[in-house]
Amino acid sequence: MTQEFRAGFACLVGRPNAGKSTLTNALVGQKVAITSSKPQTTRHTIRGVLTTDAAQLILVDTPGLHKPRTLLGERLNNLVRETLLEVDVIGFCLPADQKIGPGDTFIARELAELKAAKRKRPIVAIATKTDLVDKQRLAEHLIAIDQLGEWDAIIPCSATRGDQVAEVGELLSSYLPVSPQLYPDGVLTDEPEAVMIAELVREAALEGVRDELPHSLAVVVEEMLPREGRPDDNPLLDVRVHVFVERPSQKAIIIGKGGSRLREVGTNARRGIEALLGQRVHLDLHVKVAKDWQRDPKQLQRLGF
Repeated sequence: MTQEFRAGFACLVGRPNAGKSTLTNALVGQKVAITSSKPQTTRHTIRGVLTTDAAQLILVDTPGLHKPRTLLGERLNNLVRETLLEVDVIGFCLPADQKIGPGDTFIARELAELKAAKRKRPIVAIATKTDLVDKQRLAEHLIAIDQLGEWDAIIPCSATRGDQVAEVGELLSSYLPVSPQLYPDGVLTDEPEAVMIAELVREAALEGVRDELPHSLAVVVEEMLPREGRPDDNPLLDVRVHVFVERPSQKAIIIGKGGSRLREVGTNARRGIEALLGQRVHLDLHVKVAKDWQRDPKQLQRLGF
C-alpha cells in the first residue's frame, strides 16, 4: 500500500537567534529567510516550501517570541501567536550551545497554553546548533529540553553542517494532514519579491554593525521599474529602497565614513537581489531618520507593521 501524501504548515519558534531562519534555509535548500548573528532579524513570516515524494512542508518563519519592550515588540509577539494558531505542527528551536534560559521557559509556557487549546497542535522540540557542542553537552541539553515541557518528539540537528536536517523535515512532515500539494513543484517561497528584496537589504545593512541597530532598522522598497530603452537580452531593473533608522547617530553608522559603509551594503545587497531575480539590478539606497518609529503607531503602520 502506498503511503498517503501529506501537506501542510509548520512553524518554527524559539527565542531570538535560536537558529530558526538557518534551519528554514537548510530544509528548503535555498536562502529564503534572512539570517544574521544579531537577534531580532526576522520581521515577516517568510514561508519556505519543502516538497518531497511523500509530503509538502510549508515552513512559516516567525520573529522570535520575547518579552516585549516596545509597541513593535508587542506586535511581533501577537504575529507569532496568530501564526501558531493556524499551523499543523510547531517546531520549538533550542540552541545546544546555550543553556535553557528565561526566554525558553517563557516560550514553553506559551506553547503549554496552546496545547490546552481546543485544537491541539503537535510540538517537536529541536535542539539546534549541535555542531557547536560535544556529545556530553548535547546529552545534557536534550535532558534539559525533556524536562522543560511535554513534547511530541525531540530531535537534535545542525543546520550549518547539514546533520539530521532531512530527518527534521521528515519528522515535521509526519504530523501534517493527508492532503494534495498546496504549491506547485519548484516553488520555494510565496513571499512577494519586494519583501524579499527589503530583507536582503536589511541583512546587508546589519552585517558587522553595533548592537543597537537591529531593532532600529526598517527597510521599504519604494519602487521597482525596468530601465527604459534597454535591449531585451540585457534588461536592467531600477530598485529604489529607503532604509529607516531612529536616530541621526544610527544614520551615520549605516552610511559610514564618506559613504563607504553604504556602498558596501549596496554591493552585498545587490548581489543577493540579482541572484533572487535572475537579472541585473541598479540599487538606489537612501537612509532616512524616522524618530522612535518602534513606539509610534502611525509610523509602524507606514513601515508595514
